[in-house]
Amino acid sequence: MIVIQNSIDDASVDEPSLCSIMQTIIEDLGKGDSELVIRFVDKNQIRLLNRTYRQQDKATNVLSFGNDFPIEIDEQILGDVVICTEVVLQEADAQNKNFNDHLIHMAVHGTLHLLGYDHEDKDEAIKMETIEISILEKIGINNPYQEC
Repeated sequence: MIVIQNSIDDASVDEPSLCSIMQTIIEDLGKGDSELVIRFVDKNQIRLLNRTYRQQDKATNVLSFGNDFPIEIDEQILGDVVICTEVVLQEADAQNKNFNDHLIHMAVHGTLHLLGYDHEDKDEAIKMETIEISILEKIGINNPYQEC
């Protein structure tokens, strides 16, 4: 189940479409019964989260926070994907990308982090990017890593 939290009331987000797309994606990833929260925040909020949890004092596009329940608590919660739509819009404009496509990419990227994928080294990055490209291709979004 996808839960959207749009505390900043960003009307540029097509919540029903995003919810439907992300539900299909987590089902394809074998996690369809899990709960995934996608939360939209402003630059100040994402900067605070990034500083607090990653020791980087800057706004970023997406952060992921996994479920930290003990294994004895049998909850199927993937975690939270926190997205700053202001940063996503700036990146989309700078990279000549469709805002909605880039937003979905960030949601997918954050979700893959929750599933244990990372991009700390080159091999991990290639593996994660390959999965992202495949997922996005299935829903009609071009390779986000391809230079325009």
